[in-house]
Amino acid sequence: MTRVAIIDPQPAVRAGLVMLLRGEPGMVPVGTAAGSGDAHELLAREHPDVVLLEHRLLDGDGIALCRRIKADGRAIRVVLYTALPDTEVELLARVAGADGLVDKAAAPIELFEAIRLVARGEVALPPLTREQLDAAAHRVEPDDLALLAMLVDRTSPADVAATLHMDRGRVAKRTERVLGRLRHAAPRAAT
Repeated sequence: MTRVAIIDPQPAVRAGLVMLLRGEPGMVPVGTAAGSGDAHELLAREHPDVVLLEHRLLDGDGIALCRRIKADGRAIRVVLYTALPDTEVELLARVAGADGLVDKAAAPIELFEAIRLVARGEVALPPLTREQLDAAAHRVEPDDLALLAMLVDRTSPADVAATLHMDRGRVAKRTERVLGRLRHAAPRAAT
């Protein structure tokens, strides 16, 4: 049985997802949260296998929440669920450590398949294009290119720290810097 927590700011979306999951064999909704504030309590209390997380929250950023969930060491899998899938969200999801990304316009069967895949330890992320990777490389600082490459390849935090010869706290800070640059920075001039 896959235990699924739902984090979405819209009450109707949360209720609809609970109903959908209750009707799907092998899945059980274990609770809902409207945003970052009550998400931590929900996750600590229910210990879900998978978190279905809207990437835009009223009280914060779903990408940042995904990063915190993935960085805290628990074996929780995260599927970002968004009404605004685009190339930026695809890249941010991967860098933040999301295990899956599903468009809210997708059929329920696609959502269920993504949840099943990530619950088995697989990923349900769209492949990144060469153009997306090149654009990302031009948005981050040159000394963060190796980190970006490892994050995109889903290298574990411990392996990233060992490879870059830095502690995990510094890796976390640099990862936040990379995410910030990917969200807000204009592309660097090519060198």
